[in-house]
Amino acid sequence: MRRRGLRRRDFISFLGGAAAVPYVCWPLNARAQQPALPTIGYLSPGRCCPGGGELIVAFRRGLSEVGYVEGKSVEIEFRYADGQYDRLPALAAELVQRRVSVLIASGAAAVPAAKMAAGTTPVVFSAGIDPVATGIVVSLSRPGGNITGVSNLSIELGPKRIELLRAAVPTATSIAFLVNPTDPSAESQANDMFAAARILGLQLHVVNASTEDDFDKAFAVASQMRVAGLVISNDAFLTMKSAQLAAEAMRHKLPAIFHFREFAEAGGLMSYGASNPDTFYIAGQYAGRILKGEKPADLPVQKSTKVELIINMKTAKALGLTFPLTILGRADEVIE
Repeated sequence: MRRRGLRRRDFISFLGGAAAVPYVCWPLNARAQQPALPTIGYLSPGRCCPGGGELIVAFRRGLSEVGYVEGKSVEIEFRYADGQYDRLPALAAELVQRRVSVLIASGAAAVPAAKMAAGTTPVVFSAGIDPVATGIVVSLSRPGGNITGVSNLSIELGPKRIELLRAAVPTATSIAFLVNPTDPSAESQANDMFAAARILGLQLHVVNASTEDDFDKAFAVASQMRVAGLVISNDAFLTMKSAQLAAEAMRHKLPAIFHFREFAEAGGLMSYGASNPDTFYIAGQYAGRILKGEKPADLPVQKSTKVELIINMKTAKALGLTFPLTILGRADEVIE
């Protein structure tokens, strides 16, 4: 077990070797456009945060490893959909029309929009998807076409979150699953969760929230159903609202687990999900290599297998929960 700030289990396995724009977010150190520099387009279904957040920091670090520094040897144009997935095609098309040298698709919802708009523009994705099963690439080792990237463990971790929640609340007989119904993957995630709940002998109830105004109703419905816990689906909009969701869960005294570590840091009981900075670091490297002349078709899709379990013991104590030592021993961080 590691205390806050310390991590373990760090490895990457290599497989096969915001117009109709909600807003355009520029880096804090934005400077005059330099046409002579190559430009990377960055497309995200989420929202901008000061400095770009840890994912952009990791992406810039990957770029610098290959010799590219934003503002000096490359420019980055950012477009964020602010959780409105229907904006993504227009945002992607705008970036391509600006003739970016590489288009970055951040998050599963951004990948199809980027691929459809790209034309011949190289695309690098960083997302929790199965790129072969979804038809994004032909194979992991030889992706073909003009798209490659990094896939991380995401949706497939949903059933494991149910197991962890059950371990925290062993007397549970029913739980709720919070989804954003506008998320293209909502139905498939729900199906997987129903199957996992049946195996554990749990009854699963789906509650919906596609706007922040929906949260009160969703949590009220979950409470009326007397569920013992809540699993929050992997979704860009819900990720943006991690702090609000953690506060709502505590207000309703509902043990909850999410994929994003900020949820546990904001007071949610647990988070269990991929370490996204790792994938964005690799995406940054790939973007730089493509700028240097390599072709996406020749760059194998990589898969990040690093996951993190964060447990907020302060929240557990407030909810009257005791974690088994076997679960605490697996935690990458324990917030006291």
